[in-house]
Amino acid sequence: MACLIAATGGLLFGYDIGISGGVTSMDPFLVRFFPSVYRKQQEAAADRGGNQYCMFDSQLLTTFTSSIFLSTVVASLLAATFTRVAERKWSMFGGGATFLAGCVLNGAAENVLMLILGRVLLGCGVGFASQSAPLYLSEMAPARMRGMLNNGFNLMITVGILLATLVNYGTQKIAGGWGWRLSLALAAVPAIVIVVGSFFLHDTPNSLLERGRPEEAKRMLRRVRGNEDVEDEYNDLVEASAASKAVTHPWRDILRRPYRPQLVMAVAIPMCQQLTGIVLQTYAPVLFKTTGFGGSASLMSAVITGLVNLLATFVSVFTVDRLGRRALLLEDGLQMLLSMVVMGTLMGATLGFTSTAAIPVAYAAATVVLMCVYIAGFPWSWGPLGWLVPSEVMPLEVRALLHLRRLLAAMTLFVAFLPETKGVPIEDMAAV
Repeated sequence: MACLIAATGGLLFGYDIGISGGVTSMDPFLVRFFPSVYRKQQEAAADRGGNQYCMFDSQLLTTFTSSIFLSTVVASLLAATFTRVAERKWSMFGGGATFLAGCVLNGAAENVLMLILGRVLLGCGVGFASQSAPLYLSEMAPARMRGMLNNGFNLMITVGILLATLVNYGTQKIAGGWGWRLSLALAAVPAIVIVVGSFFLHDTPNSLLERGRPEEAKRMLRRVRGNEDVEDEYNDLVEASAASKAVTHPWRDILRRPYRPQLVMAVAIPMCQQLTGIVLQTYAPVLFKTTGFGGSASLMSAVITGLVNLLATFVSVFTVDRLGRRALLLEDGLQMLLSMVVMGTLMGATLGFTSTAAIPVAYAAATVVLMCVYIAGFPWSWGPLGWLVPSEVMPLEVRALLHLRRLLAAMTLFVAFLPETKGVPIEDMAAV
């Protein structure tokens, strides 16, 4: 039950991934906040000679969508330290409460500023929850079930994505054009779940030892293991805790030789996870709308991919402790690579690189199928294991900081390779 409640933190992340793309494809939302995007969309629908790739090229709209990711990184700066000195559950509580405030602001938004501020608060909530929940799960779960229980976080992400796509599909049919408000406001449901659930969570034995409460730590270890004979594991925790307390400058010591292998893994694995391109699921409804589906059909296609995402997650839940981490990572890499190559080739061959024609219906359907193949691979490997493996390999004394550093390093390294697009005409972008 403790792991189930903690994993609910993934709902915050998943719901936001699934909800934003659907909302930004709703006409009433665009008319109210981003009318220039709506006009381009209507012009493209009337004149199929227009560039289908560039209907959503609004910097303001992009700011609305991406502001959550920037605030997530900033929130992690606070979350890493807070999680280390306080109970893990209070970090999750803070994440849920901040996310709840963002939901209220977004649901009641009257202007773009309110939307963006709401997204910033959502990002702060995600930053705290995604930093503390996987850590809590790794510390609470017994070794033989750690992979399965830790994957509960990713399972909740996929549940959140599916719920969001279903909500979007339903709310876009509401008369009066206010359905987008309900979509954004309903993110409060998973936030309330984790806020309330956090009060019922017990602290982990690791955290109790870190804060000088050894007897409570031993009692908690016996309780969560269901066994009185926990001396070996407890002694290991005591030794790790002593090493943790001996570290007076964790930000400096994290770069020392003993921690370098863990640091490399903690940075490289999440970086590769994000570079898989799974963020395109955030924009799935927009992508499907661009390829020729109507508003309702594009949202239904997103529901289909969300369902595939959820079902595929169970593959990892039931196999990660049997097949191992490496086997799943290798298989998934090949699956995602092949499906993305074929999907990109299809879109390039039909839409071309200037997109002067609509994609044929058969190819649009094939795009949905290939998207499902691609998405199916992520949740049974790189999705959950990107959270699990770094949590497992981290030493206790720098565990929270490694969670943070992997995120910051991945972000910095990624943007170092981005081309500069300032002042480049959109039609010349391929040459950059």
